[in-house]
Amino acid sequence: MGVLSNMIDREQVKPGDHIYSWRQTYIYAHHGIYVGDGMVIHFTRGAGQEIGTGTVLDKFIFSSSPAQSSDAPCRRCGDQSRSDGVISSCLDCFLSGGNLYIFEYGVSPAFFLAKARGGTCTLAPSDPTEDVLRRASFLLENGFGGYNLFKNNCEDFAIYCKTGLLVFTSLSVGRSGQAASYLAAASSIVSTPLRFMTTSFSGLAMVGFGMYCVSRLVSDIGVRRDVSKVPVEKLVASPDLGLPKNTAEMDSEKLIASPEHG
Repeated sequence: MGVLSNMIDREQVKPGDHIYSWRQTYIYAHHGIYVGDGMVIHFTRGAGQEIGTGTVLDKFIFSSSPAQSSDAPCRRCGDQSRSDGVISSCLDCFLSGGNLYIFEYGVSPAFFLAKARGGTCTLAPSDPTEDVLRRASFLLENGFGGYNLFKNNCEDFAIYCKTGLLVFTSLSVGRSGQAASYLAAASSIVSTPLRFMTTSFSGLAMVGFGMYCVSRLVSDIGVRRDVSKVPVEKLVASPDLGLPKNTAEMDSEKLIASPEHG
């Protein structure tokens, strides 16, 4: 592990570790919590709905569900290719042929900024292993709300399991460093007035990269002030805490609100 890569061998992974594996030619990574005995608890949209827009855009990003076909399912996990929500998979299914990486906690600001790609580390410290495993197991049984690319994705799930931190705002992204880095890149290009202070390509590049770094840093879960520690039991029992609703919950509400059920 280090600035250049967080890749580890399987023999190095320990229960309670936040692990991830890159998908779709390194466009994004899928995250989960290793719980021991070769198993990973993770949060997925599934079935071609990874970004969850319900539009043609969903077809451009593969599902984070294990990729085995129903014709040749994993002997240990079964067919999870269309699984949705918090699921448990073996390490092979979780990796889906990719390499194994570990997400780092409690890093310094300098180390964080040296990692130009988001979604690999955070300034926030991790809680003890037993707390991490308890949260992951509880959410496996009770769910983690509806999948949302920017506010409630697989990285958000893993970070919550590791820290117990929840974002309390509707105006920004969730805990995910990946989502924050994508938005930071976009904002550094289109929103900074500093780009008018220089006309050279190198000057524009430096200004843009500086804004990108600042945006990533202030969006990190270890720096933000709009977060609070929330017990997992309270998170599940209180819908008003901000987790997006899943499809089944929204369909149920529509049914109850229909004239036939009024």
